[in-house]
Amino acid sequence: MRKKRNPESLSGLNDSEQKHNGKEHRMKYPTSYRTAQIDGLSIFYREAGPRDAPTLLLLHGLPSSSRMFEPLFARLSDRYRMVAPDYPGFGHSDWPDPKQFAYTFDHYADIMNRFTETLGLSRYTLYMQDYGGPVGFRMVLAHPERVEALIVQDAVAHNEGLGANWKTRREFWAHRAANEDALRTNLLSLETTRLRHAGNDPDVERHDPDLWTDEFYFLNQPGQAEIQSDLFYDYRTNVDAYPKWQAWMRQNQPRLLVIWGKYESSFDSSEPESYRRDVPNAEVHIVDGGHFALDTAADEIAALVEGFVGSSREGFTQRRAG
Repeated sequence: MRKKRNPESLSGLNDSEQKHNGKEHRMKYPTSYRTAQIDGLSIFYREAGPRDAPTLLLLHGLPSSSRMFEPLFARLSDRYRMVAPDYPGFGHSDWPDPKQFAYTFDHYADIMNRFTETLGLSRYTLYMQDYGGPVGFRMVLAHPERVEALIVQDAVAHNEGLGANWKTRREFWAHRAANEDALRTNLLSLETTRLRHAGNDPDVERHDPDLWTDEFYFLNQPGQAEIQSDLFYDYRTNVDAYPKWQAWMRQNQPRLLVIWGKYESSFDSSEPESYRRDVPNAEVHIVDGGHFALDTAADEIAALVEGFVGSSREGFTQRRAG
């Protein structure tokens, strides 16, 4: 089993946020970098904020890790308990051999549910980005009593949300062996990795290339191509599960915030309104960013999350009192 190097000592703040009037600025609730043992695996996670505050559980996408949520940690950790794990095979969690470990979304959801139990997270708002959607919706259906509200950021729960660039990916699901090389080019190339961040944004100069070159380096580590191919082959089960997730939303009408980057290139632009059809009272916001919208719209997204979680808590308290 491959183990990652020790977690980087990052504060979660960029240079301008680390300094105030020429002096180093220390956050009241700095981010801690921890591991939890789940089913014999070391699961890495970032955590910050007061233990008695409302909890945000943040699930990352491909090919990122909990690192993608640093902008939110920097802006919200004084108000919320924020917990962001890395899945097995990602970031600083263990990378077990695909021959000995099932890289499936069902398995990820089981591990993440046990992760929440290990940390004692009994109630939380679930923030799902990209792969966080299929992991998170499985968690919701298994334990709906744990979820106060849902935040979806550039994650799909409707077949129509998979756009034209999914043709090669669907062919891979139908005939894996014949389409393995094409899938790896389509899904894991440097250009695809760049497009997840910049999309079709005309202002390319505001996008930090370190973000996608770091991810591309990660994708080229030994064993990663096999891990990501196995996991993406299982993505077809998400499409089969979409009707179950939609039915659950229509029946339960959860508190739902949908955040979508207007330069999103991985998914179809119709997806935000598909969520609104399932949950008519959903809050839907298109922000100035791409698939990883926190790259460029962190202030706006943090404000949306703060307003949404606050109103969700008030409504939950009122329902319990009634």
